[in-house]
Amino acid sequence: MGMKALILVGGFGTRLRPLTLTLPKPLVEFGNRPMILHQIEALAAVGVTEIVLAVNYRPEVMTAALKKYEKEYNVSITFSVETEPLGTAGPLKLAEKILGKDDEPFFVLNSDVICDFPFKKLVEFHRSHGNEGTIVVTKVEEPSKYGVVVHKPDSPSRIDRFVEKPVEFVGNRINAGIYILNPSVLKRIELRPTSIEQETFPAIVKDGQLHSFDLEGFWMDVGQPKDFLSGTCLYLSSLSKKGSKLLTPNSEPFIHGGNVMIDPTATIGKNCKIGPNVTIGPDVVIGDGVRLQRSVLLRGSKVKEHAWIKSTIVGWNSTVGRWARLENVSVLGDDVTIGDEVYCNGASVLPHKSIKANVESKFSSFFPSFLPGRAGRVLGGVRGCDADEWCLRSSGDYHVSKEASHGGYAPPPSFGTLSSRCGTAGWKQDTWQWEGTRHVVGP
Repeated sequence: MGMKALILVGGFGTRLRPLTLTLPKPLVEFGNRPMILHQIEALAAVGVTEIVLAVNYRPEVMTAALKKYEKEYNVSITFSVETEPLGTAGPLKLAEKILGKDDEPFFVLNSDVICDFPFKKLVEFHRSHGNEGTIVVTKVEEPSKYGVVVHKPDSPSRIDRFVEKPVEFVGNRINAGIYILNPSVLKRIELRPTSIEQETFPAIVKDGQLHSFDLEGFWMDVGQPKDFLSGTCLYLSSLSKKGSKLLTPNSEPFIHGGNVMIDPTATIGKNCKIGPNVTIGPDVVIGDGVRLQRSVLLRGSKVKEHAWIKSTIVGWNSTVGRWARLENVSVLGDDVTIGDEVYCNGASVLPHKSIKANVESKFSSFFPSFLPGRAGRVLGGVRGCDADEWCLRSSGDYHVSKEASHGGYAPPPSFGTLSSRCGTAGWKQDTWQWEGTRHVVGP
């Protein structure tokens, strides 16, 4: 009988917007393949035959996109749909009938994680110690930013405790978001919103039943744009070390620095310099004299002559004008148009929008980041605002629902004042009107 796995897909993918306004995050292409396919392929390679996807957002889109891969990878893909978000442990309980139907251990993965998945060695290690659980850990240079795994002095792998963002050095290994667990762990979990990191794992540690497994090679949580780009660099570098044929040969005259992946259907103009660390998707058209580095260009996008693009994600079917310059983690949604000679510095652009003026500062451009009580990006439109209100003090004491702050675009305060205040939760308008400038409509 084959093994089983659960992938924690989660919900809205707000950290990776505006890309996830068009597609659920696991379907966004990473290395010219849907992100989640990297995990499914690696699981299938070690004999996993049943995969559960724990989702609470747009499951119908995921179903249509992934069902076709069942035959290709010889796996059964089941969608476990949460009526309310259940955290990182609740989904395991919800899928108990599949994960716990025999005594075989099962894998659990966060869908944002990209690495050289060590599933074969992980299974062997887990079986060798015979305890309830094993979590994959990776070494980091700045452990004070993370929750650190601390081991028992007399055992190099048995976990003693977790220390959240330590002030003093206690170790440099952190949870990499990949686990293998025995079905007995399911008895420790209740069917409610609950955290596997903060509730389940500490309970297993208390009983001396949790071990760690050191990850070799690269690792990245690619759930937000800057990390998506960094993860792409690490992934391309890993392919280069393996001599992968997925990379475009450095002998091509337009390759400048290596680690470049170009889909065969893409078109490259004359006198271009591409690289290092660039991914170009299907049906992309690159004009003459274009310079690309450390960027991802998704399917159907077009870059016109002499544009300069660095540290940028160009969304599906988007167009970058002649002599335009994009940099500093700019992200274009689906079907965006950047005008000729326009400069974008760290801009995030809503799908189907046209940008004709420069965006020169990350925090005073079109979409600065809105968080409660401080400046920030509000992604999406105000639709169904029936959650608790958040106050955006950087534009005056205007109240916006918590839901709205998770989805929709609004101009910065410098563009004008809000023409009407949302004085109550339950405001049902679909748009925001800003006086004196522009009308921004949500998706």
